[in-house]
Amino acid sequence: MSLVLDLPAADGTLSAYRLSGEPTPRPTSPPSFNRIAYAAAHVVSDPRKDSSPWGAPVIDWDATMAFRHHLWAHGFKIAEAMDTAQRGMGLDWTGAQELIRRSLNEARSVPGADLACGAGTDQLAPENTQTLQDVISAYETQIGFVEAEGGRAVMMASRALAKIAKSPDDYRTAYGEILRQTQNKVVLHWLGDMFDPQLAGYWGSHVFEQALETVLAIINDNRDKVEGIKISLLDNSKEIALRKRLPEEILCFTGDDFNYAELIEGDGERYSHALLGIFDAVAPQASKALALLADGETQAFRDVIEPTVPLSRKIFEAPTQYYKAGVVFLAWLNGHQSHFTMPAGMQSARGIVHYADIFRLADQANVLDKPELATSRMKSLLQVYGL
Repeated sequence: MSLVLDLPAADGTLSAYRLSGEPTPRPTSPPSFNRIAYAAAHVVSDPRKDSSPWGAPVIDWDATMAFRHHLWAHGFKIAEAMDTAQRGMGLDWTGAQELIRRSLNEARSVPGADLACGAGTDQLAPENTQTLQDVISAYETQIGFVEAEGGRAVMMASRALAKIAKSPDDYRTAYGEILRQTQNKVVLHWLGDMFDPQLAGYWGSHVFEQALETVLAIINDNRDKVEGIKISLLDNSKEIALRKRLPEEILCFTGDDFNYAELIEGDGERYSHALLGIFDAVAPQASKALALLADGETQAFRDVIEPTVPLSRKIFEAPTQYYKAGVVFLAWLNGHQSHFTMPAGMQSARGIVHYADIFRLADQANVLDKPELATSRMKSLLQVYGL
């Protein structure tokens, strides 16, 4: 029996939409990839206890950990406590510590499970930052916590550093001081201001070519402490420019949720590994595609992964920092959580037409794992909006 529902369009009209997608089968065991693939994972709020969602959001730890098992079962590593988990947009450093601790403990119970943990300076309000040492101390606290818990760090971009730094040399000083102290190699994170407007001018310049020189200098100064760098600028030409100039042993992780398919496949000489928020939402499809790529079935890889790209571009459309709402929306539609609420009430950051567009594109990309459930839940959301 076909599934049909009325969905709104941008002009205010409703039209019937008939589902056509087919759920992607689950792997019987975690597949192997020839690319390193991190899925940046979201957190699940607990609406039963969430009496102050803006001020003190409550996390449903059981559902949050269950979703990590879902990602591990598809062969992914997890990028924990990063911006997909609403760091700085509903999840503070106190909550991030609990998330990191729980996820590391959970990973130890799963053979082959792996994760890296976001470490930044979000316990330090940019307006209260006075000196470069304030930023360095904040990084020391967070990376020290991650490593003390037995984890590896992704060194997240710092709003406080973006505010206090006066020149590229300040970035080299701060990153150099931190990297000299780390026990393990870390992944650096170049997050564009489309994801966080407070990061405008990061690395000491608004000009990409100048920022690139600073990044490369930091990496070359600290090659024994840097595993790789994630670049999230939503511009494949900039990622390729970085990728070409990285030292051979330094990995490039794409964070480009617009162009990931071609960047992961590569150009015949170089390719990007992945650290992506969209893999949270399309885990079965991305897992299947990456397994095909590892088997040398390049066209089959494209056939599976490319239909997810229009969906990802919709989820990450401007204002891009609200992409988490689309990720959690799909987790709800696919039955990974029982509700569509988010820490800080961020589900309200997008409108019903946006969610209707995501529904259509998810169906067309075979991302709706339980079409009947997804249709029922979409209808209930439409009713909330009076449609």
